[in-house]
Amino acid sequence: MSGAGSANCLAIGTRLAEFEITGVVGEGGFGIVYMAIDHALQRTVAIKEYMPAALAARGADFSVTVRSRRHGEAFEAGLRSFINEARLLAQFEHPALIRVHRFWEQHQTAYMAMRYYEGQTFKDAVKQHPGLVNEAWLKSILKPILEGLDALYQADILHRDISPENIMLQSSGDVVLLDFGAARRIVTGLTQSLTVILKPGYAPVEQYADDNAMTQGPWTDIYSLCAVMYSAITGKAPPAAVARMLSDPLTALRASDYPGFGQQFLDAINRGLAVRPEERPQSIAEFTALLGIDGQAAMRAPVQAAPPAKLQKRTWPAWAAAAVALLAAGSWMASRPSAPAAAVAGAPVPIPLAATISPKEEIISPDDLKKETASAPTVLPVKLLTPAKAKVPVSARALGTLNLSIKPWGQVFVDGQDKGVSPPLKQLPLALGKHRVRVTNPHFAPYEMTITVDAKAPASVSRDFAAAMP
Repeated sequence: MSGAGSANCLAIGTRLAEFEITGVVGEGGFGIVYMAIDHALQRTVAIKEYMPAALAARGADFSVTVRSRRHGEAFEAGLRSFINEARLLAQFEHPALIRVHRFWEQHQTAYMAMRYYEGQTFKDAVKQHPGLVNEAWLKSILKPILEGLDALYQADILHRDISPENIMLQSSGDVVLLDFGAARRIVTGLTQSLTVILKPGYAPVEQYADDNAMTQGPWTDIYSLCAVMYSAITGKAPPAAVARMLSDPLTALRASDYPGFGQQFLDAINRGLAVRPEERPQSIAEFTALLGIDGQAAMRAPVQAAPPAKLQKRTWPAWAAAAVALLAAGSWMASRPSAPAAAVAGAPVPIPLAATISPKEEIISPDDLKKETASAPTVLPVKLLTPAKAKVPVSARALGTLNLSIKPWGQVFVDGQDKGVSPPLKQLPLALGKHRVRVTNPHFAPYEMTITVDAKAPASVSRDFAAAMP
């Protein structure tokens, strides 16, 4: 069910070309999705607007303009990527892929009109109907998804954002993949630092690099899809892939532990969850055969072949050392509220922070990582060994956690240092002891408080700027 949304959202009744907004489906730090009526064709559609609240503000004439000149480059880069992503998505008509009807620029920003998908996310279906989860049901969901992914790969596109929230089970019984992650790349952010956007438990280790250090391909999406299946079967997501580099706690799925599943199917999931990319199935055709799914003869080999052989012998790059240091330092996971059951497809925008309404993401800023782990011992690059042989740093600076609950959003400063925008930021690792926290939003008076971070329980800062107004 849609609503009116926050002050950043366009009002119900606003006209955008031939469309009239009837509600807000969801909003994130950099994008808003509306329900709308297409008056030309008399149908309900979803409209996604590029609205980076951290970078820009809404004017009285509905226009979107940057808050300061220093944000201009990031705003324009995000706008171009939003348009390019819409153009890319519009070329597909596969039933398992989101359908973009048109895209255009207006109000100094951009919009895309998409098919409105009403139904239930895979996550909600598993939660509400756990008795459905067996091999036959999962295969019926996997088959159209794999066919859709195969179509993407023929156009040299990876999805890169498969999760339980991004699979929609429509009331018609059809399955569709929502939010594309193909455009999620490292870009220059507000502080000229680099940011990686990941889903905890569902992102393979090569996405933590997001550069040429480790090749991404069909095996990247296969890992995420297997993680989704694993979470449905076991009731919990796998551990973060980067954590599995050190000491892998993941237990292989066995048919004796899960009635309703054959070992062939579970072995395919186990193999797809391999930490090392070259140990996973390298194509949709190979993965389909391992799963024992029939009717996939039309699937073609992927455009990109297996990862280069050098992957098997190379030393992991500097990002791996940073990831190890981060694990030693503490938690980095951030989360956001789930989207409504009536979900929509929207291409995410490749800008520094979260650009979609996806519910859980990890946001890792290398600048923050350097600050928080400054006193940690030097960590040498980790060779691609079995988990038991990988070396772990002996000690690290003691850290605690700060939970953030800011509405509608705010720039967060800790001891004078800019930590980013919340939401999407929901959690920060901080050194134990007292800290001065300041949260700013240009439309309201700043909020300040002193917190004490200890190792036993997380500290919290909660601020609803609108509710605090007299």
